[in-house]
Amino acid sequence: MNILNQISEYASICPERTAICCDGLSVTYGELELYSSRLACHLEQLCGQNRSPIAVYGHKHPLMLVSFLACVRSGRAYCPIDTSVPDSRAEMILDALDSPVFLSLSPLRAECRDKRPLSLEDIDIIVHTDLSCMNGCLENSRLKPVSGDDIFYIIFTSGSTGTPKGVTITETNLSNFLDWSITLGTPTNAKKGKVFLNQAPFSFDLSVMDLYTCLAVGGTLWCLTKDVQKDYQRLLDSLKRSGASIMVSTPSFADVCLSDPAFAQASLPDLGLFLFCGETLTNRTARKLLERFPAAKVMNTYGPTESTVAVTQVEITPELAASPSPLPVGRAKPGTLLQVCGPDGSVLPEREKGEIMIIGDTVSPGYYQNPTQTKSRFFPYTNKGIIMPAYRTGDKGYLKDGMLYYCGRIDLQIKLHGYRIELEDIENNLLRLPQIEKAAVLPNTRDGRVKSISAYLVCPGMTAPERNYAETLKEGLRTFLPEYMIPKKLVFMDCLPMTGNGKVDRKALGDLVL
Repeated sequence: MNILNQISEYASICPERTAICCDGLSVTYGELELYSSRLACHLEQLCGQNRSPIAVYGHKHPLMLVSFLACVRSGRAYCPIDTSVPDSRAEMILDALDSPVFLSLSPLRAECRDKRPLSLEDIDIIVHTDLSCMNGCLENSRLKPVSGDDIFYIIFTSGSTGTPKGVTITETNLSNFLDWSITLGTPTNAKKGKVFLNQAPFSFDLSVMDLYTCLAVGGTLWCLTKDVQKDYQRLLDSLKRSGASIMVSTPSFADVCLSDPAFAQASLPDLGLFLFCGETLTNRTARKLLERFPAAKVMNTYGPTESTVAVTQVEITPELAASPSPLPVGRAKPGTLLQVCGPDGSVLPEREKGEIMIIGDTVSPGYYQNPTQTKSRFFPYTNKGIIMPAYRTGDKGYLKDGMLYYCGRIDLQIKLHGYRIELEDIENNLLRLPQIEKAAVLPNTRDGRVKSISAYLVCPGMTAPERNYAETLKEGLRTFLPEYMIPKKLVFMDCLPMTGNGKVDRKALGDLVL
């Protein structure tokens, strides 16, 4: 599915339909087509022969979407940078891109060096300027939109060296993903014209699932800004006003919503599909959602940024939610092969844990201008005589009857007193205790060695003194885990800090003084 062609079609048949709404500002499909074409012409005139990716800095403004599409219409990939990204990191990303311009819809304090910024005001003037004043740009510039193996977007993710890595996703990758994502949970026709909720910032690849799936079916994207998400009453009001049918988010965000009983079918009657990715979905969260929204479907998915958002799906039914944890993350989508491999690269049998390998038509060609990192993770794989791209995820999991189960990051394995311990194994077992709503486990290190383990917990019903309560929880945990895996210290919190992407912020927890 070519998303540019789809948008052009909706601009023709329903130009007045709202494509995106952010904090009271909106753009229709007709405007999206016109504005992105005008800005594409301007970018072509500014950049000339330079086809390098263009950075787009800002936070959930309709003109951000216009900017994304303008870049790809001009034949250049875009790279979203959210305002929640630290200035030093934004500067690293800007330095990595060779375009002479970048689009700055919010003020940026980072050093721009030799790049020319186009501000929100500049962009607003450009998109509202009649093309006849631009010397017939569209007719004469011969714009060649991104297509096929051209890079459509770049999203920078954390790098183990401290330098972010730019994951490149091609137009073909995105098209193959959309062919599948429009069918997730409900038929494509059932999604047409519906309202999709956007929780994640555009610099987090989860947003691709709501943004482009929504546009592919002629829907309306209702963006929840970070200010709205910080104020629960504003959040609930926004959810009610949205009339949303489909919610794409991390499980942590759903937990925030579920903390208020008003987040239920009675208040949000149109909400009928939950799509989760980016984090582990717990049985408890799934059960709560199914109880609150009995008419809705809950879909669990899995996939790293390097495989274009997600590559598996499974519906979490009430029966599955009631089963022992962990929940499966699903079966592979069409065009994707999943394997679980040992340290030597050999394919492991079902039910045996190892590193998850993804092979298929949505796997990225690699990291932007980083051949060393690309070679370490990506490789060609021959399947039935056909060479396909493959990616080593660094995630641990296993297959059972063709269903994938995610068991955490390989790099979240620690060694304590000679024992190898999976931190997420402890977290999952903590969540089996009814008193605990959220849990995160971190190692305590000294001189480069792990000395103990601490657990950070949210326990809404805690009434006993912390010391007594901690002992009760540890005793319950001993039902599931050996003594060496019991956290030495339990830290009780009102809520766990979250990153701008809606995940638990482990760095912030690690900075706490115990």
